[in-house]
Amino acid sequence: MELKKIMVIGAGQMGSGIAQVVAQAGINVLLQDLTDDFLNRGLSRIRHNLDRQVQKGRMSAGEKEAILHRIELTTDVAAGKDVDMVIEAAVENMEVKKNIFTRLDDITPEHAILATNTSSLPITEIAAVTKRPEKVIGMHFMNPVPVMKLVEIIRGLATSDEVYQAVYDLALKLDKTPVEVNDFPGFVSNRVLMPMINEAIYTVYEGVASPEDVDQVMKLGMNHPMGPLELADFIGLDTCLYIMETLHEGFGDDKYRPCPLLRKYVKAGWLGRKTGRGFYRYDQQ
Repeated sequence: MELKKIMVIGAGQMGSGIAQVVAQAGINVLLQDLTDDFLNRGLSRIRHNLDRQVQKGRMSAGEKEAILHRIELTTDVAAGKDVDMVIEAAVENMEVKKNIFTRLDDITPEHAILATNTSSLPITEIAAVTKRPEKVIGMHFMNPVPVMKLVEIIRGLATSDEVYQAVYDLALKLDKTPVEVNDFPGFVSNRVLMPMINEAIYTVYEGVASPEDVDQVMKLGMNHPMGPLELADFIGLDTCLYIMETLHEGFGDDKYRPCPLLRKYVKAGWLGRKTGRGFYRYDQQ
């Protein structure tokens, strides 16, 4: 199955990163978002990433321009009428994703693969709103996409072997390492990572240690490149909360219950780096 043109839904940090690596692999990209402002910000992020590669001597200015030339911007989902694949990277909300996949099912060609970059939501449930569940699959990239090698590939209940193989081969073409994961809440990455982050938040909540000291223990004692609370701020505390709620609901096990301090910070609007404050304070961009 040849993938000549891929549509990416969402030009945020994940979507723009996905669009960048797809274009770098020589594939034409249609990057879609709700407004021109979102799209321009996403393109600026891609341009900044590529400029850094040029400055480091890892690519030429001509290669950078060729990559940017492969990226087309649109606010119209209907522009995906001739794509071979869609990678959805919208907000981590089931109803939003279901609405998007219902529209994509009507708009895109019958042969098109519909992939979601969800970090925790059931692929089978998303696929059920389409008339092509065999062509729906999870393709979970890690953040930041241009740097991180892992892609979790998640089959839904009906995903065909042909579609799985096409997405596996695409991940290799994008210079990623694909890992097959079954369709369970949080998959592997967030099922392991988020409870660790949640437990780190509990240690602060219960007064065991400060955020700085919790992170220091994990960095120096466990050789983590980034402490769990610093990482939570990077991911976004609202995203962490949503994933913990998905795990809690999906498994019905109280070991996944979100820490009350996490809920309090989210209600306060302290979401981490993107709002300038989470467990740490940041200079506003």
